[in-house]
Amino acid sequence: MTEHTNKQFDLDIERIRSQFLQMGGLVEAMIQDGIDALASGDMALVERVREREKEVNRLEVEIDERIGLILARHQPTAIDLRMMLAVSKMLTDMERSGDEAEKVATVARRIHEGDLRYQPIVELRHMANNVLVMLRQALDAFARLDAIQAAQVVRSDKEVDKEWKGALRHLITYMIEDPRTISRSIDLIFVARALERVGDHCKNMAERVIYLVHGADVRHTGVKNAERQARGETEDQPQA
Repeated sequence: MTEHTNKQFDLDIERIRSQFLQMGGLVEAMIQDGIDALASGDMALVERVREREKEVNRLEVEIDERIGLILARHQPTAIDLRMMLAVSKMLTDMERSGDEAEKVATVARRIHEGDLRYQPIVELRHMANNVLVMLRQALDAFARLDAIQAAQVVRSDKEVDKEWKGALRHLITYMIEDPRTISRSIDLIFVARALERVGDHCKNMAERVIYLVHGADVRHTGVKNAERQARGETEDQPQA
């Protein structure tokens, strides 16, 4: 009976991991489709984002329920408990990343249906690519329990933040130089802000991977501490 219970527990854990990675793959595709729709005006991509958002929401609820059942039935300890707690927190960040991707798609629809003669902004495409890399690396770090890669994601968020500020400055200048572009530029600011928030969510998920692997909570402690904890260096050291 115990062996049967243990096998079921292992299957439940693996199912949660698999579904979370599936959810991450959907969100990644949503971000890519949203940015492509912004550049091309392809409304089929916008609809695809909206459909995937429904699937992301469904997975969030299903995984959350499965975690609750495991905690109630098996009372996991140590690494398994950390897995449940980490995924539970990461679910929220992943679902919100999907929400941000849907915002990008919504803006794409508004711009192109409004015939605002969208002109690609280089910073946004580059920023989107960086965010997608962060998401892939966060998912890979989770799949392989790689705290070092997770710490790289935490550091990458600094670059995305810089790109957000650069895009904001660029778009404000654009509006000042040509007031006729104000409406479109505000929409693009919403897109840049959505991408910056996805970057924040990726960083949060990466921090949870470090917690999962080493049991260290690195939230709000800085990039250097996250990297130190990811290497398993637990002794207290002054922050630079």
